[in-house]
Amino acid sequence: MTAASVVRANLSPEVLMLVRLAALAAVDAPASSYVLNIAAAADTELTLEDAQSVLVAVAPIIGGPKAMSAGEKITTTLGLMIATAVQAELEAEAQAGGAADDT
Repeated sequence: MTAASVVRANLSPEVLMLVRLAALAAVDAPASSYVLNIAAAADTELTLEDAQSVLVAVAPIIGGPKAMSAGEKITTTLGLMIATAVQAELEAEAQAGGAADDT
């Protein structure tokens, strides 16, 4: 369904990600729902400020608590993604160092 919506939506990648973010916030989606979308958004030129602006824009419609919940989930998701990337980088460096020691 996600791939089909990306193909069929007549929106730029940035606008599509902003719309998806607004929809996730509106339904009070769990943090796990943000992972795929934030990873895809990272491939665009969206910024954290863009995400904040979307939450500010939809807060009067979806309610402050849902907007705050979405902000917390985005922050958690970004933190996990950063931690995962750092861990992968450290493991790669350790493996590269181990390979250099073997020569």
